[in-house]
Amino acid sequence: MNTMRHGRDLAASLLMAIIWVVVLHPLHARAGAPQVRTQGPGFYRVMLGEFEVTSLLDGTHPFPVDTVMTDVSKDEVAKDLARDDLALPIQGSINAFLINTGSKLILIDTGAGILYGDCCGHLMANLRAAGYQPEQVDEVLLTHLHKDHVGGAVTEGKMAFPNAVLRVSQSDADYWFDPASKAKAPGFLSSFFDSAISSVAPYQRAGRFKTFTGNEELEPGIWALATPGHTPGHTSYVIQSGTQTLLVWGDIIHVASIQLQNPSASVEYDTDARAAQRSRRAMLQLAASKHLLVGAEHISFPGIGHIRASADTYEWIPVNYDGDPGKH
Repeated sequence: MNTMRHGRDLAASLLMAIIWVVVLHPLHARAGAPQVRTQGPGFYRVMLGEFEVTSLLDGTHPFPVDTVMTDVSKDEVAKDLARDDLALPIQGSINAFLINTGSKLILIDTGAGILYGDCCGHLMANLRAAGYQPEQVDEVLLTHLHKDHVGGAVTEGKMAFPNAVLRVSQSDADYWFDPASKAKAPGFLSSFFDSAISSVAPYQRAGRFKTFTGNEELEPGIWALATPGHTPGHTSYVIQSGTQTLLVWGDIIHVASIQLQNPSASVEYDTDARAAQRSRRAMLQLAASKHLLVGAEHISFPGIGHIRASADTYEWIPVNYDGDPGKH
């Protein structure tokens, strides 16, 4: 009986202590320093065999999931977001990937530049924070010509990477540079055609714009892989060094919480939703079955991880933080 009473007394004492610390004590607390409320530089580095891969954050922006998702019910969207403790509006990351092969410095995608407003356009600052200068970039490979992938290629109408060759698939160039395509496209995509043309123009004038066709090796260890649907020439890139492989897949996934559960879920920005679904399923299956490292432009920064298959759905496994990747 005494033991039970002692237990109750101890529990009551602990409860009073918790109330004091959590409820009452903050009334008298004083901050020792002002809050900073900023993040550190947006870069993260991993080694891929002998290649150095640096993920660069261009920014995050509110992604209007409730209005742009297609081929999925609003109830399913709400359920998927709630499962991951997310609420609208969710923040979408815009990532790019810098590959140092030892002989060339290659940037995959450039972020939005000024085209998305103050939320974004931080890629250049993060590139410098990561220890590189824009003049050192030898090639810029674009997954496609949407604003948030090509917008950072220019600064005040000039080449942001003055010594680089800018490359994109011929199919994407043919589509986005064609006035007839613009006339047939949904109205909300009209400005995408304009930004694609203006972002590429300085490189064209300088003779530094090149296209490629389909699947081909662009540099030793770097292959273009056609994954059409989101845009006609949407391209993923396979990077291989030694026994390690990275798949930089562009816009295969926009909202991981929804599209990993239901790969049929699409976005209204897709030029061909059915083709985008086929490419998504193919890349998810490839990444999961081959245990590839994945670089994802729109999964939470740094957007580097693995895909695990689970029945008819998939899971994203982010890389573990490595404080000194150069030693591996």
